[in-house]
Amino acid sequence: MGAIAAASSLKPAYSSQRSRPIPFGSAARTQFIEADGQYRDSLLQYCSRLTPEIEFKWDQIEPRQGQFSFEAADTVANFARDHGKEIYGHTLLWHRSMPPWLPDHLRETRDWSTVTGHIGRMVGRYAGVRYWDVVNEPVDTGFRGDGLRPSVFLDCFGADYIAMALQAAWAASPGAELLINEYGLEYDLTVEHDRRYHFLRLLERLKKGGAPIGGIGLQAHLDLRKGPVSQAAISSFLKEIRNLGLFVFVTELDVTEADYVRPAAERDAMVGAEVARYLDVVCDFEDLRGVATWGLTDRYSWLGLPPEEVEAYKQHGYWRDGTSPGFNRGLPLDTDLRPKPFLDALKAHGVGQF
Repeated sequence: MGAIAAASSLKPAYSSQRSRPIPFGSAARTQFIEADGQYRDSLLQYCSRLTPEIEFKWDQIEPRQGQFSFEAADTVANFARDHGKEIYGHTLLWHRSMPPWLPDHLRETRDWSTVTGHIGRMVGRYAGVRYWDVVNEPVDTGFRGDGLRPSVFLDCFGADYIAMALQAAWAASPGAELLINEYGLEYDLTVEHDRRYHFLRLLERLKKGGAPIGGIGLQAHLDLRKGPVSQAAISSFLKEIRNLGLFVFVTELDVTEADYVRPAAERDAMVGAEVARYLDVVCDFEDLRGVATWGLTDRYSWLGLPPEEVEAYKQHGYWRDGTSPGFNRGLPLDTDLRPKPFLDALKAHGVGQF
């Protein structure tokens, strides 16, 4: 009952403090836009921004060295343009989206022009994109004193590779707003405390060195298995971000559930309440440029349960009535594209125009 009560009393907060709603967007995939008219219509109804979920990543663009594949990226970009939606540029460098040829090539050549070539190619081709995640997830804990994630970029070009990537993106498009996007910053856990600390120190170094960074992306993959978000920790972190003169984007908001066997209405209320707790703090940040979810509907969510876990639940008698087997209910719309308390939390905090 507590979760349901919390979700039904979402505070009608920050819209009254702003001259306009906080822009709302979602990650989207070309294959679903082309195949599913209902999904496509929902994107157009709810979103003012679209984030290409995979289409802008290097492994999709240049799967073989010197052989480029822009079709899917152009499709989602043109879809957004043709319908008056903004594209959010995600992402230029990420250790998990490197084409298979890249690591060996960089280790053999130490050729930074390979990286600047990719950055310039993407920023130039999609010149209308205002915001770019230049480096995705550069921080990891437990490896180095500076908190940087081990990667081929770090191995080949040293800790300055992040500043160098920002400079390359700025050179290709001086008018763009450049960000670093990071996850795991929301909970009162040792690993997340450490990640917040190292991320802030990285940002301080970049600012001190004159790197052209304008803001940060908060991925905000919330997780009910971790307990409630730490509003105090998030608030303290954002104060330091404000002091650095950086703006903020919420880039990949979703919720992983902890209990998959409650009735759907209770599960949705718990998800909505966690989103509200998070937005209570983040939407109070003066220079919040937008909120995006990592997917709009549970129909196409990366948070689905693995098949073996679905089967285990079924063997214990759950979901015999056909409700939600295998679906994590952590996005604004359900699998039938119906709004849930998640969407109510966005509305109550002045996010989007629904």
